[in-house]
Amino acid sequence: MRVVVVGAGQVGHTVVKSLAEAHECTVIDIDEARLEALSHAYDVRIARGSGTSRETLLEAGVADAELVLACTSRDEVNLVTAMLARRLSSARTVVRATGMDYLDAWRAGDLDVDLLVSTAFETASAVVRVLHVPGARHVDFFAGGEVVVLGVDIREERPPRFAGRRLRDADLPAASRVVAVVRDGQWIRPTAQEVLRPGDWVIVMASLAAARAWSRLVTGAEPVDDVALFGAGRRGTAIARVLLDRGLSVRLIEPDAARARAAAAALDGARVFHATGLDPAFLRRERVGAAGAAVFASGDDPRNLYAAVLAKAHGVDLTLTVLEDPAAAEVFEAAGVDVTIDPGDETAEKMARFTFDERTHQMAMLGDDRFEVLDLTVRPDSRFAHGPVDALPGAGVGAIVRDGAVLFPGGEDELRPGDRVVVLTEPDRVPAIEHDL
Repeated sequence: MRVVVVGAGQVGHTVVKSLAEAHECTVIDIDEARLEALSHAYDVRIARGSGTSRETLLEAGVADAELVLACTSRDEVNLVTAMLARRLSSARTVVRATGMDYLDAWRAGDLDVDLLVSTAFETASAVVRVLHVPGARHVDFFAGGEVVVLGVDIREERPPRFAGRRLRDADLPAASRVVAVVRDGQWIRPTAQEVLRPGDWVIVMASLAAARAWSRLVTGAEPVDDVALFGAGRRGTAIARVLLDRGLSVRLIEPDAARARAAAAALDGARVFHATGLDPAFLRRERVGAAGAAVFASGDDPRNLYAAVLAKAHGVDLTLTVLEDPAAAEVFEAAGVDVTIDPGDETAEKMARFTFDERTHQMAMLGDDRFEVLDLTVRPDSRFAHGPVDALPGAGVGAIVRDGAVLFPGGEDELRPGDRVVVLTEPDRVPAIEHDL
């Protein structure tokens, strides 16, 4: 597929990383250094200029493009880029919006783009998914929420009872399947004989009930219904709104008086505090340590790190941080923060979906983009139809949707034409998996 990507920042870079192997990509940006870095890392064409320029779009080959992804950090630039692309080509258009202001207009059909992806909304949704299955480092929902893909750490300090046992003997939750084990940086496709060890990162596909059972086994955590949220900026307010819509109790803590007042006026049901969140006396007085989880979304990584460590010290079991700089993730993890969420990754994942085969219902990226999860339909003429699920090379099939029912197969169970399969693989294997199935 011929793809034009406008914007070579964090989101654009992640999109290109996902697409460059299988698609013919051209990247537009006004920053020459960004373009050079991408062209050295990936096999892509580059064009320096603005996506709002007709000449730049034509130079980038938009007239022959099949897809235009406008993913700069400026909403209006992205919308104008999409409008120009509509005039100059028959390409489908996907637009990134940083906030949620344009989302309702797009849903109402007032914006002529094929897909609008709100970074704030995708980030908030990622927070909600983790709170549904606390204790997992990564959570995604597939097949209308019937299949949960979760990544869990087998901790060395408190290994679960199944650590050291073969999978077949481990008494793991029913309605689940282990599809990958990452050990010492290596991906293992586990068999029934595999032994899970402390230090492993395990990727599981499961029903929601089984996913929560895995969470309890690994960390003892229960679903969260009370959240302390630090930061009432664009991201924090979006997170609060989505949490409230899902029925969770929210305490919102914001040091800026004007922002705190605006949040209190906009968010019915939230308790808003004008406070730094860094004062131990405040945390004790408001019993923040009793919250089921604390989410840090101030837009300031050092501040979030200090606040998260302080909240942990005051008794919060589950801490989630929305990253400003993705490179800070390892610092947060080393400090004991449970989950880090990268808004750029969440946005890029949704935007990249448009490049997949029409049989692919959904996709997700996880493990620092090391893995992709696909939900796709098996063709009648697939050479793997009527064969065992574990015969599919370079992939792990974790769930099958057949005749409206969800199955979590054993390795010898049969794939059938028309099955929807949820499958994990590495990014460079995606085109082959789509072709094989």
